[in-house]
Amino acid sequence: QVQLVESGGGLVQAGGSLRLSCAASGRAFSTYAMGWFRQAPGKEREFVASISQSGGSTTYANSAKGRFTISRDNARNTMYLQMNSLKPDDTAAYRCAAVPAVPGRSWYTRVSEYTYWGSGTQVTVSS
Repeated sequence: QVQLVESGGGLVQAGGSLRLSCAASGRAFSTYAMGWFRQAPGKEREFVASISQSGGSTTYANSAKGRFTISRDNARNTMYLQMNSLKPDDTAAYRCAAVPAVPGRSWYTRVSEYTYWGSGTQVTVSS
């Protein structure tokens, strides 16, 4: 089992940057694929980015491509989301998630695929 705690959210002006962190406790962080999701008020939770166990493979939602970068440091049991050129539409609660990786799968994009979730960190982008 793994416990996940997000940090790094806050209030930022449009065009600014934030770096989110997801700290994991428990066993074998490096055996989990990881992801970031977000949920704005009144909207469904949506996929943002995912990263493989080793960090060598990543995938992004179209809304995140070119602006966000997902990474992980397995030695520190931590995953990151660097968010640049933020827009008001990026305002949401951001949550990290983990799933035990299986052979042949590098990343996961659906909410239902993930086993463990953090409680979230709020990102607010003002115009």
